[in-house]
Amino acid sequence: MAIILVDEESAHLTNPLMFHNNDAKFNNHLDYKEGTTTFFKTCFNGLNALTGVGILSIPYALSAGGWLSLILLISIAAATFFTGVLIRRCMDYNSEIRTYPDIGERAFGRIGRGIVSLFMYLELYFVATGFLILEGDNLQNLFPNMGFEYSWIKISGKDCFVVIVALIILPTVLLEDLSVLSYVSATGVLASATIIFSVLWTGAIDGVGFHEKGRTLNLGGIPTAFSLYAFCYCAHPVFPTLYTSMRDKSQFNKVLLLCFVICTAGYTSMAILGYLMYGENVKSQVTLNLPTGEISSKIAIYTTLVNPVTKYALMVTPIVSAIENHLNYNKKPMNLMIRTLLLMSTAIVAIAVPFFGNLMSLVGAFLSSTASIILPCVCYLKISGSYKRWSFELFSIVGIILMGISIVIIGTYSSLSQIIGLL
Repeated sequence: MAIILVDEESAHLTNPLMFHNNDAKFNNHLDYKEGTTTFFKTCFNGLNALTGVGILSIPYALSAGGWLSLILLISIAAATFFTGVLIRRCMDYNSEIRTYPDIGERAFGRIGRGIVSLFMYLELYFVATGFLILEGDNLQNLFPNMGFEYSWIKISGKDCFVVIVALIILPTVLLEDLSVLSYVSATGVLASATIIFSVLWTGAIDGVGFHEKGRTLNLGGIPTAFSLYAFCYCAHPVFPTLYTSMRDKSQFNKVLLLCFVICTAGYTSMAILGYLMYGENVKSQVTLNLPTGEISSKIAIYTTLVNPVTKYALMVTPIVSAIENHLNYNKKPMNLMIRTLLLMSTAIVAIAVPFFGNLMSLVGAFLSSTASIILPCVCYLKISGSYKRWSFELFSIVGIILMGISIVIIGTYSSLSQIIGLL
């Protein structure tokens, strides 16, 4: 997952948006005056927003819930598509709404803006932390004998790799112009397709096969499955920018539909492939199951390793910008210290809670479900006034809100319990 760099409260994950050649510049600000992005470029931006590290954990989610949990994946895809449409409707009520926090402020004033911004920044922070965990896991898988020991000091290989990757990332975090990295990380769609193809090749050509039958349903794993599925569709805070950037805004619903159909097909394919290949033994990142000696596996693993390095700085920049603006202190030494401390904090969290699947499950349950399911519905009901009269639309929205609340409560409890049990 990466981001679009806009003002300090309008950024969100998954990948940076790409605009018409000279119509919009991809720096730290966007020109919102007039939408110029074509239908197909908006689709590309939407696909980049919806594809990310969730592709690695989707087989694990399926193994947690069983085959029937695919129904939940489709249900969440449908619900989040609808909430994406609700975001567009909120923006149509007031032309001054440009960002997701704007929607929160329009609905509930400054408190609404604060709540929306808080969930956005927390989500960005923990996804960035997940990048470091992902890097540590996959590098340890490639170099299992890595470690450091001196006197009474002993550091595991995984912790060493987290620190090394953090040091590699540090120069990119200190950069002020991230336009080059933004376009490199915009290859999210290609990266996801490459990983799916590599996993397919490993199973079909390299001898792993598709022999596992799996379970039909595992009720105990449904909370984990639900949470990880929700994590895969957490791009809603970038939808207002997508909508604003479009030349023909009447096509936005079609863009959303196409993006959700393609991404859901990709997620479903990856889930089925990984589960058929490794069954109940599939790990929280399917790349950790792949045989490291095969070329196809190396392509998948190296693709997985490169993307987070380019995306990390883009992910944390909105948080840094928000902190700097809140402190109202623009001296360069202080800015560098803020960026360094933020990177150090994510590295510490990654070392302290090195459980990628469980952490992303927590993010999906608590943050993604709130930002992508509950908040769009609640804001729309308030802005539109639809809550004042019963209708089929209101009934549907209430149902989606209840689904989101159930994921938040059950998924968060399950994820925290698993994390605490592993500490």
